[in-house]
Amino acid sequence: MTGPLHGIAVVEVGSIGPGPFAAMVLADLGATVTRVERKGGGAAVVPHDAMLRGRHASIAVDLKDSAGLEVLLRLVAGSDILIEGFRPGVMERLGAGPVECLERNRRLVYGRITGWGQKGPRATEAGHDIGYIAAAGALHPIGTPDSPPPPPLNLVADFGGGGMLLVAGVLAALVERSASGHGQVVDAAMVDGAALLTTMFHGLMASGLWTADRGSNLLDGGAPFYRCYPTADGRFVSVGALEPQFYAALLAGLGLAAENLPAQYDREGWPLVASRFAEVFTTKTRDEWALLFAGTDACVAPVLSLAEAPTDGHAVDRGAFVEVDCVVQPAPAPRFSRSEAGVPGPPRPEGGDAREVLARLGYTDDEVAELLAGPVGGA
Repeated sequence: MTGPLHGIAVVEVGSIGPGPFAAMVLADLGATVTRVERKGGGAAVVPHDAMLRGRHASIAVDLKDSAGLEVLLRLVAGSDILIEGFRPGVMERLGAGPVECLERNRRLVYGRITGWGQKGPRATEAGHDIGYIAAAGALHPIGTPDSPPPPPLNLVADFGGGGMLLVAGVLAALVERSASGHGQVVDAAMVDGAALLTTMFHGLMASGLWTADRGSNLLDGGAPFYRCYPTADGRFVSVGALEPQFYAALLAGLGLAAENLPAQYDREGWPLVASRFAEVFTTKTRDEWALLFAGTDACVAPVLSLAEAPTDGHAVDRGAFVEVDCVVQPAPAPRFSRSEAGVPGPPRPEGGDAREVLARLGYTDDEVAELLAGPVGGA
């Protein structure tokens, strides 16, 4: 693999969720990522964790042992980025906080990902995606008015507002380093990132174009031309015909162009229009509607399952999914005109590259044997 980050070395201290996702994205872009697992386990894993793809090496280390800590600090000394996802203060107590790591490598970008951030009244509290988006105001607008907000998977805080925000932060710090010559700490909080994703809606609210009434607005399912509808086979289609010309194409495809319906943006008429759309959509299957609207600007798309998405014709044509280690998964994105990184490699066996990593760090054969008998796991 090459990619635009070819030559950038990353140390990933094993964690779950947004940390591995951020490291995966960096590896997808061509960075050389060494994952440092906790010896004896501790981080939750799944049998086929696609987010662990593309790592250059994996080593398991007991960071509470001084010799194990030294292994991590030697890795840091030769790296550009460190990513860690512990609660605030944990890395400092281990002796691998920003002070110690930047002493070893003043050019290091020290990326930290937490739920609540490195400081603040809730900084040390446990949490998960649903709580972060709840506190950020990103959960309340989602769902229907007659039921509690549904969890939108863990996409918003963990991956969009967390992992992606961390990637943006460490890459920005790398750019700044090219001018200053110095690294710095990047504090990425999932609650901050989730809030950042709601920026547009704060602008709409301030403009009087968004209300707190869930399911009554333009983009939350209130508009009949921006929601999902069941079809004859119990599946669903999505509709996103916001612009007038797209709405006209939608009406034409539904056979409703000549019907005397309320105007598109007549909010009083939205319930009637939604009812009529729902009635018509139940007359064909999902795939029949997909075929009917194919090639039009009606902004109608079939709602595909996770299993179906890789077989969609557009996805196949673009190579949007790849198979890595017998697991079909999304391909690296975005695309580059000159420095494509290619298909990522499979996850490394946990701790399975210990000898190679230790040798690369300059340890002698005897020292390697002593470390493998002590704080370092692997073969």
